Amino acid sequence: MIGRKEKRSAKNSPTQTGEIRAFLGEGSRFEGVLVFDDIVRMDGHFQGSITSTDTLIAGHTAQIQADIRVGTLILSGYFKGTIEARNKVELRAPAVVDGTIQTPVLVVEEGVVLNSSITMPSESSVVDAPAVHPE
Repeated sequence: MIGRKEKRSAKNSPTQTGEIRAFLGEGSRFEGVLVFDDIVRMDGHFQGSITSTDTLIAGHTAQIQADIRVGTLILSGYFKGTIEARNKVELRAPAVVDGTIQTPVLVVEEGVVLNSSITMPSESSVVDAPAVHPE
């Protein structure tokens, strides 16, 4: 209907719909510490450390040298460093990875260059274990 306003509910929030909340475009350079809670996309150069509970998407033009701790990483570009992903790492061609990866789920597309050591802990060791109380 024309002129009708939609209410924004929790179901339509950016984190629920998968909207990208920040973007480092191709040709951009950034050095430092990046901390975020929503989805971030990088297509430029980044050097430093990245921490998030959510998703980092690195496009095919991304050049990243970093220590990364995220919920999910989707990588199509170049990466050198360490990756710790709580949920999943997805490597899409033409990604090149040099470093270490720790994740419970790893998806590697054909055409990815992977020069890494990989640790895949069980999901129970990745999720915070409940406290054990002796009886």
